[in-house]
Amino acid sequence: MTDERWMQQALELAKLAAIQGEVPVGAIIVQDGQVIAAGYNQPISTCDPTAHAEIVALRAAALSVGNYRIANATLYCTLEPCAMCAGAIIQARLRKVVFAATDPKAGAVGSVMQLLNHPALNHRVPVEHGLLASESSQLLKQFFKARRG
Repeated sequence: MTDERWMQQALELAKLAAIQGEVPVGAIIVQDGQVIAAGYNQPISTCDPTAHAEIVALRAAALSVGNYRIANATLYCTLEPCAMCAGAIIQARLRKVVFAATDPKAGAVGSVMQLLNHPALNHRVPVEHGLLASESSQLLKQFFKARRG
């Protein structure tokens, strides 16, 4: 399966988050060509500030592989990870992160700061971005426009 197909699955999860009144962000984790975990934003519904799509997916992936280290796995997410999520990605030792839309206010893997490749850290994670960015950005814009309107 291609990166675009994986990201499309993450976008479907983001749409599910929006339907539930959550900020529309979705994430999947792929290892050996198989989805091992998925998540979407749930901090509002769970009253959990850490329930970002990436964290939800990382928790499920760790349970799936039976280890908090999820080596040789790629995270696909619809929005650039924040600092909290970037820290969890480093702790999980992911192989790669692919994200769609940048987050100019809180992005921690390129926009505001670059945590996944910080020289002081002992694990570095390659990052690719821009895949289906317009679709993800549009979903976010529609969500926030509806909330304001």
